[in-house]
Amino acid sequence: MTATRITVSGDSPYDVVIGSGVQAELPGLLRPGVRTVAVVRPQGLPELSRPVLAALADAGYEVADLPVPDGEACKTPEVAAGLWSALGRHGLTRSDAVVGVGGGATTDLAGFVAGTWLRGVQVVLVPTTLLAMVDAAVGGKNGIDTPEGKNLVGTFLPPAGVLCDLAVLPGLTKADYVAGLAEVIKGGFIADPRILTLIESDPEGATRPDGPHTRELIERKIRVKADVVGADLREQGLREILNYGHTLAHAIERDEHYTIRHGEAVAIGMVYAAELSRLSGRADLTGRTRAVLTSVGLPVSYHAAAWPRLREHMRLDKKNRGAKQRFVVLDDLARPARLEDPAEELLEAAYKEITR
Repeated sequence: MTATRITVSGDSPYDVVIGSGVQAELPGLLRPGVRTVAVVRPQGLPELSRPVLAALADAGYEVADLPVPDGEACKTPEVAAGLWSALGRHGLTRSDAVVGVGGGATTDLAGFVAGTWLRGVQVVLVPTTLLAMVDAAVGGKNGIDTPEGKNLVGTFLPPAGVLCDLAVLPGLTKADYVAGLAEVIKGGFIADPRILTLIESDPEGATRPDGPHTRELIERKIRVKADVVGADLREQGLREILNYGHTLAHAIERDEHYTIRHGEAVAIGMVYAAELSRLSGRADLTGRTRAVLTSVGLPVSYHAAAWPRLREHMRLDKKNRGAKQRFVVLDDLARPARLEDPAEELLEAAYKEITR
């Protein structure tokens, strides 16, 4: 099957290439003039980067292999500083490039380092997890974590291209693959209900990389994100809808010291957002939200005793404006809206619903 190309529009348009065995497309995503390519990849998964390193070397680039810690542990100022030093040692110039290979944490880090080195060099992202393909690697938001919260330090830098090789997905654990489905399901609720219909028609198939609708689900979710970020790169309005479920999700991740999978936290956060929508007199999609998430094995509740900590974590959220808390809710299916500065009683009542 041929590769699909989805263009993300905006001031710096780029393509997301989707297909199986598409590593040969990688050099074509780099802009002209590149001499040196720094490949940022997880140190514990060298096999994922070998085809990338080989494709770049075969195309004649000077390649610097830069392994970083696995998972969220790579998104620290210390790791970023180490990469800046490495780029200096390898003489990376403004006309050169960074390639990020791995899950969402690695692509976030690679994009951040590229955006801050020499005030910005081009980056191409090669996501290797479902979550990274459908969300983290598309959109140009890059960041690292601090003790105060997730992604609080970051940049906006659209990549020069994104390469989604579906051939790597069977190598994921089922838990990691299913966690990525949370972001796919989010796309169904905020923009493309066909996603929900496909999953509801075959929940078991949706949990497999070789499922009958896998490629369509991935392409549909990427199109949702491409349409949104193409219209609003810097999250001035429309792009905020992509944060559906994320305010509580980021608080849970911090509460769990980032040991919980992002998608699992987002699943719980979507149930919370659905309850906020219902209790504020908007759409009641709580039943469908719980049903579709549980059908693929995602969590839909969290423990009651955590609320005081989570509420404090939520106060430091990127979507807040001044002292006002902002949540994405649903007026109806595929009709997201913003709930500003809700009453504390409403927030706590919604949380009680997800502890039952």
